[in-house]
Amino acid sequence: MPGARVHDAGTGEISLGEGTTMHYLADGLRLSMNWLDYLILATYFVVVLGIALVAKRSVNSSLDFFLSGRSLPAWVTGLAFVSANLGATEILGMAANGAQYGAYTVHWYLIGAIPAMVFLGLVMMPFYYNSKVRSVPEFLLRRFSPSSHLLSSSLFAIASVLIAGVNLFALGIILRTLLGWPLPVSIVVSGVFVLAYIVIGGLTSAIYNEVLQFFVIIAALVPLTVLGLIRVGGFDGLIDKVVASEGAQFLSAWGGTGFGEQNPLGTNWLGITLGLGFAISFGYWTTNFAEVQRSLSAKNLSAARRTPLIAAFPKMFIPLIVVLPGLIALVIAPSIGGPSSAYEYNQAIPLLMRELLPNGVLGLAVTGLMASFMAGMAANVSSFNTVFTNDIWQAYVKPRMPDKHYVTVGRVITVIGVVVGMGTAFIAASFSNIMNYMQTLFSFFNVPLFATFILALFWKRMTAKAGFWGLLLGTLAPVAFYASYSTGYVPLSTDQAANMTAAIIAFIVNVVVSVPISLATRPKAASELEGLVYTRASAQDKGEHAPGDGAWYRRPALLGWGAVALAALCYVPFTL
Repeated sequence: MPGARVHDAGTGEISLGEGTTMHYLADGLRLSMNWLDYLILATYFVVVLGIALVAKRSVNSSLDFFLSGRSLPAWVTGLAFVSANLGATEILGMAANGAQYGAYTVHWYLIGAIPAMVFLGLVMMPFYYNSKVRSVPEFLLRRFSPSSHLLSSSLFAIASVLIAGVNLFALGIILRTLLGWPLPVSIVVSGVFVLAYIVIGGLTSAIYNEVLQFFVIIAALVPLTVLGLIRVGGFDGLIDKVVASEGAQFLSAWGGTGFGEQNPLGTNWLGITLGLGFAISFGYWTTNFAEVQRSLSAKNLSAARRTPLIAAFPKMFIPLIVVLPGLIALVIAPSIGGPSSAYEYNQAIPLLMRELLPNGVLGLAVTGLMASFMAGMAANVSSFNTVFTNDIWQAYVKPRMPDKHYVTVGRVITVIGVVVGMGTAFIAASFSNIMNYMQTLFSFFNVPLFATFILALFWKRMTAKAGFWGLLLGTLAPVAFYASYSTGYVPLSTDQAANMTAAIIAFIVNVVVSVPISLATRPKAASELEGLVYTRASAQDKGEHAPGDGAWYRRPALLGWGAVALAALCYVPFTL
């Protein structure tokens, strides 16, 4: 290993009871960082807190704290949009997927992200932005009733702290690798730091730090990927070694996905296209407020629509620095994730850092992973405090209070959200592949909300009672299905196959429940639905334009369809 020293001490696990194990990082992955590595890391932390202190000056109202005063340019919100998703869970989890599922992982990017991001920008963003809502649940309040609003707000709050816990666990892996700290200590220290810069600067601090974090993450992962390819003999060497150990199908995104055929993902093309490409993907990208909030912070509707469209272009190339290292880790440690291996799939990136990076570059890589953690954690915490404060506290607990009161509540609930996230981090610790867990959460929470939202948006006949019961039963159905899978009653070969199936069930149950209830109950009058249901005129509304918004390269349709076409081309290397 060039320039780094390693301490070997075995592995550590804690049993949580029969059939459950908390996966602590193998102590053999301890990294030795020198003064240069620590200087890079310390400099980054100083810059992050500096940005938070500067951002604090712009926080004069609740709109400033929760939505940056709707004042940010599209390039800032676009990079923040992709950075908020490019958290430690994305990097560690998708690298884990690369090692476990091979080229099938690109589906999460090309069919599992780009079409939904384009749909958000071209179709849904005008309704979010023009209605002046501060959250996704608030849209359901205006479209339906307080009962649907409170249910969706509560479900979102639960999902947010669970996902925040995944990010905390991911950073715990990194800090244990770096310093050998126990996982609980790593979780507490990392949570406190992110808490500081969100409480100080609000969403503006989070978004500008996400822009910085995007470039730091890229700068950290590119050298890791390049050095990894050199180690395994370039692309040709990687392909030869993976094919020799796993078979050619492991590098084909669609190979073995016919009905009755076998593949590492454990599902067929229908599960991939409907379960991942439609239900999970559209559910996540169009209703996950951690992402939508970045668009709502844009300075006008044009910038808001372009936010996910700009983000789509870097998103489709992220597999080169995330999934590819997972394949490289599989070559370097062929038994990774196996029952006899000291390493979990989650440890693919730390393993490569230990094996490949010299001091200095090692510090940059650790900084990049820390940045990715803070991007994902900040996105979930900032969206959590917005939904709780506006959609629960202000709506049902303390309405009509002074604006400063809600800013204070937002800061206090941020602290509570991080503390609760510290507890939920130990749930994530029971999964050897944290992306499996993340997709489980998406099928539980995002897919039912998407089904409710899409019916509400495109069907005027959809009623408030249908919105409530469809969302409730659509959430309970995938939970019940996954429980059956976990206890062995449903025979599926992988967690991801179960997640895709659960997502399809969630969507279908929601629709099957909502349609008859809507037909049996009275809908709102057409005058009450203006601006809340799809019309051709509202979809084409361009809103207020800033100078330069009319330039051809800023046209949402060109950006959106260009992203879809490019994503289709990106599939070519994985289908030949």
